[in-house]
Amino acid sequence: MVKPKQKSRRSKKQSQKETPTLTLKERLAQKRKATLARKELTSLLTTATFGGVFLGILLFFIGGIKAAVPGLLGVLIMSFSFKYPRQALYAFIIYVPLGGTITYYLGNSPILQLAKDAFYLPAVIGLWQSCRKQGLPFIIPQAIKIPLYIVLATSILTVLFVNGGQQFNPPSVGLLEKPPNEFPLGMGILGLKVFLGYVPLISCAYYLIRNKQDFLLLSRIQIVLIIICCALGFIQYLLLLTGVCEGTRNAEGNALFTASLEARCYFGGALVYSPQEGIIRLPGTFVAPWQWAWFLIASTFFAFATGFTDPSMTWRLIGLGSMASVFINAVISGQRIALALVPTCFGILLLLTGQIGNLKRFIPIGIGLALILGIAMITNPAVVQERTDSFTSRWAASPPQDFIVQQFEENWKNVDGPLGSGLGRATNSARTMGATKLVETYYPKVLYEVGIVGVLTFLGLVTTLTIAAFRTYRSIKNRNFRSYGAALWVFILFISYNTYYYPLDVDPVAVYYWFFAGVLFKLPVLDKQEKEDTDPQQKTKKRRLQTKF
Repeated sequence: MVKPKQKSRRSKKQSQKETPTLTLKERLAQKRKATLARKELTSLLTTATFGGVFLGILLFFIGGIKAAVPGLLGVLIMSFSFKYPRQALYAFIIYVPLGGTITYYLGNSPILQLAKDAFYLPAVIGLWQSCRKQGLPFIIPQAIKIPLYIVLATSILTVLFVNGGQQFNPPSVGLLEKPPNEFPLGMGILGLKVFLGYVPLISCAYYLIRNKQDFLLLSRIQIVLIIICCALGFIQYLLLLTGVCEGTRNAEGNALFTASLEARCYFGGALVYSPQEGIIRLPGTFVAPWQWAWFLIASTFFAFATGFTDPSMTWRLIGLGSMASVFINAVISGQRIALALVPTCFGILLLLTGQIGNLKRFIPIGIGLALILGIAMITNPAVVQERTDSFTSRWAASPPQDFIVQQFEENWKNVDGPLGSGLGRATNSARTMGATKLVETYYPKVLYEVGIVGVLTFLGLVTTLTIAAFRTYRSIKNRNFRSYGAALWVFILFISYNTYYYPLDVDPVAVYYWFFAGVLFKLPVLDKQEKEDTDPQQKTKKRRLQTKF
């Protein structure tokens, strides 16, 4: 019989034998590498700081301190994002749901509205360069390559011939009328960025995830962000409820029913809080209430996926907690679309992902979620009743399907031609460059901007993406990866053909749709890695599947 002490000594000796010791040459190489990295970091910091200060001084004389500080920060962020694209993409994903709050805390400068792109654009350029050097495809998956090129070509034609025509042949005005001060080409470029600018996020997410650990890190970061944002949204509601924030309760006339920045309550942007009129529209951590509603809707898919598929029981419970927080905020936010779609999407996910048949996981999660929501409803029956009545009355007064049909009919009659009325002409963020039209549904907006040709080509792109996503998730053998992929596929399917409001044009869905498509397309690679790790005797020669990114 071996004594415990002898056993531990043997195991210690054995582990020491198994751990490879580095040679002197290898240790020196590591030190040289670390020294070189420190020198590169110091050099980058010095150059970026000098350039940022120089630009900040110029902007200070033009727009004051509110322009100088974002300019300085922008140069620093873009420099480091180009050098360290992986970290930049993580920062980008973290910034997206918190950007509205950060923007207003730093002074509501128009430059800050584009701050997230300071992380994104340099990272995309860095990824593209890495793919070129290593001979890897930049467009992922290859199935969307031709549809994407067709959409891009038709969009460029619209910018050149429609926006260009408006630029160089402006409409004639009367003798006493002043010509409009517009920049249609700039509007077209900005409209193109809004329309297709985040498509490269598919590739960014694909190459960002190198292994299972990266995937779990990313999915858990998203869950933590959901919990943080929902907690801040709940605090915002309590501050308004208790009177710490006034909201719009003492406003007069139409101001009682209109979201206002003056009513802002610590987090996010414009809100409406007029409980005496039964009107509450909270922005959470976002700029506007609509964005908060669509964040809650999108978060339903991510919280569901983690709650059912994470290998750790702790993180499955945290996923359940994030799902409960999403449900609670859907009620208190006052957003009718969130109140309707959050539980609907949850039910659709249960059916389409097959989790309703996975009793071992569904019953505990279902009971826990029902218990949390039941307590919330019992303790706040008036709030639940008020939101339900608001939703049913709104549906009866203006059914969504009738509204969508009316928007299609109106824009079909008013569009200038088969190439549309010009990119950016119905994009809210382009209004500083010229007159824009308010179109409150997505595909009618696309119809107005790029015409029937653009609508059909874009539908071809998202249809190809949806089919490729379906085939990808069905090819996965690992149960957890397959279930997570199924949840992401349902999200892609839902957003691809949703035309109510325009979530593909604004944060956060405009980011999440393309980014998490890239996550889905990487899951089969992770599935293959898992098989190779569990069955080393059947390892095949590994293909080069990731960049030095």
